[in-house]
Amino acid sequence: MWIITVHSKNNLKMFEYDTEKEAKEVFGKIKGCKILTEILYLSMYS
Repeated sequence: MWIITVHSKNNLKMFEYDTEKEAKEVFGKIKGCKILTEILYLSMYS
């Protein structure tokens, strides 16, 4: 899962995407201070 976090004057928004390609396409179009993050879920079986 990929998350784009956008910080503007008095606002914080987060957008979630399933693929890196999809997230990077949108990331290039967003203006302002932004962060692209990959979320990894690990599950441990015993």
